[in-house]
Amino acid sequence: MSMPAAGTSTKSDERRRAIMAAAVDCFAQKGFYGTTTHEIAAWVGVSQPYLYRLYPNKEALFAAAVDHVSVVMTDTLVAHSPASGGAGLSPEARLDAARGAYAALVADRNVLRFLMHANCAVGEPLVAQAVRRCYAKQVDTVRQLLGDDEAVRRWFGAGMLDNVVAVLGLADVDEPWAQVLTAR
Repeated sequence: MSMPAAGTSTKSDERRRAIMAAAVDCFAQKGFYGTTTHEIAAWVGVSQPYLYRLYPNKEALFAAAVDHVSVVMTDTLVAHSPASGGAGLSPEARLDAARGAYAALVADRNVLRFLMHANCAVGEPLVAQAVRRCYAKQVDTVRQLLGDDEAVRRWFGAGMLDNVVAVLGLADVDEPWAQVLTAR
């Protein structure tokens, strides 16, 4: 009976998934600069040396978390999109469907907060590369779903507004300025 190759066991895969989930949650709370690898290791219940065997430093871990969230975003957008890329739907209906898919994703506020922190940490070279890969992947995905560059720009613009509304909890703010941003 042969043993699985090092790092390919089910337990190892489960730990990596748990570390990614913990990294996203921890970084969502305090960002790249405010979070320690010790906090992430403690959150998931592994030693800091084990974490460093998987990721050489905090920047590499954060970049891996950005890549992980990028895959989750793409999978969510595709899963919630109309069949056949929305063929037969109006451009506005396709945009609404894509926004609905994005809303499903960022219903987990930690994902949204993590993405905002990722944008703020692009002064770190590995993070900048990962964030650019994430945007490139999302642009390609949204272009496939919506069909043209103008629709992609509208989707990203609407998404940025949706981010502000969600992270500030404006749906629960009964003020005229908040109503303008939430289209109430």
